Amino acid sequence: MQRLRIAIDPALKRRFGPEISWAWRLVLSGIGFPWEEVVGNGTKCDIAYVRQGQRTDHCRVAIYARPEFWEQRAELRFGAMGRADGWPHPVYVGESPGPELIQVADGRLICTRDLVFDVFWLATGQEERHCPADTHGHFDLGGGSYAQQALRVAIGSGIASQLQKTLLNLGFADALPRWPNGKRAAACVSHDVDYPEVVRWLEPLRILRRRGLGGLGAAVSVLNGTRNHWHIPSWVQRDRSLNTRSAFYFVARQGSPLQYAFGTPDPFYDVRSQRFRALFEYLTDEGFEIGMHASYRAFESREKFASEKEALQKASGQKIRGNRHHYWHLSPRDPESTLLMHEQIGLEYDSSLTHERYVGWRRGLSWPFFPFHQKTRRELSTLQIPTAWMDDQLFGHRGDNPGDRQEILQDLTDRTADQGGCLLIDIHDYVFDDALFPGWASTYSELWKYVAASADFWIDTPARIAGHWRTRYGRITQASRGLTSTEGSS
Repeated sequence: MQRLRIAIDPALKRRFGPEISWAWRLVLSGIGFPWEEVVGNGTKCDIAYVRQGQRTDHCRVAIYARPEFWEQRAELRFGAMGRADGWPHPVYVGESPGPELIQVADGRLICTRDLVFDVFWLATGQEERHCPADTHGHFDLGGGSYAQQALRVAIGSGIASQLQKTLLNLGFADALPRWPNGKRAAACVSHDVDYPEVVRWLEPLRILRRRGLGGLGAAVSVLNGTRNHWHIPSWVQRDRSLNTRSAFYFVARQGSPLQYAFGTPDPFYDVRSQRFRALFEYLTDEGFEIGMHASYRAFESREKFASEKEALQKASGQKIRGNRHHYWHLSPRDPESTLLMHEQIGLEYDSSLTHERYVGWRRGLSWPFFPFHQKTRRELSTLQIPTAWMDDQLFGHRGDNPGDRQEILQDLTDRTADQGGCLLIDIHDYVFDDALFPGWASTYSELWKYVAASADFWIDTPARIAGHWRTRYGRITQASRGLTSTEGSS
């Protein structure tokens, strides 16, 4: 693979080296170009990342850095999304983006927008510092501009995709494909196993609270035992009919209704029971993935987190490769401390970086990535596969996601294909029954028929997709030189 030669202004590298290097690694590995970092102002290169006013006659593409943005990154707020010459980008409150973002001069391209910072700002969740959160740590994004413009359109991967097109148009060698078998994008299904066994005196109350008197018949049928939530085999058959093998995420810590009432809402089932051991054997034989659904407070202790992983591995007889947190409950005050735990307990991937209330990609990236840990200023080794849609976002949180459900989901699918991303969706185990959850399962089925009808998508389990991405990333980084996390002050 041919390397892109990239030069970074030495003063910027000294001040923000780890952050800038990580952002460039994310972008270049995402679009499939290995790199070679060259040193020295004026050294001939393909891309120069420099401050405005510095020389650019030694490069084919120059991107102007904004040191003041890197200094103030924690204070910047999202304003609106701007476009110029096809480039998507965030505009920060109070910022004037200028009349032109891309200029052509002497056959060279000069970008007056600091797109590298934009990707860093989005992918590290800087906007979330300013958003109020509820008791579960779920963010309220306010009036909708950020949710609609940053999340659903995946600005970060949109910026990188546009850079890839620009480089190819300039005659650079073809990038390493993102996905196998000639596919443009990837797609996978996951099921959070929360309440596979109903509590017959409790569930009818939940149905009535959710549906009012319209749910009375369903509540009675659960109370008398004619309906239940044991639908995992039903999902297996549904997924097989859609030519899909999905992942089921199980909680290894057994909770109780009393604990639920006092603020620890973990599911009530026991993965060590014979019923679940038989279920694990069935899923394995059918070719489905078994993953971990970390308990509500797992992030509070690395030892507790690791013990849950070990318990599920023992009960299932499978190596646990992936995880998603119950209630999306990473550490509310410091999500990156939870991402660090993923690495410490040996998870290959996690899929917890999404919003409870909003459809879209929480960190502005539609493809997998290795997160940046800002305290230690380094890249983490556990891959993050962003979840694009959870079922309840279009049912329990309709006010935050207005519009036709299928149009919203088809737009997400089309966006994923356009950016070469990965469409990961989350359907809970207990919503299969249309009498209890009208429209939930059918919304998923219609979406997946739309995905499957496209020739764009490689469809597989999250673990296999993560394995492919890790291998691809390894090929690119092994062929590259530089862009390491050098020391600097923040």
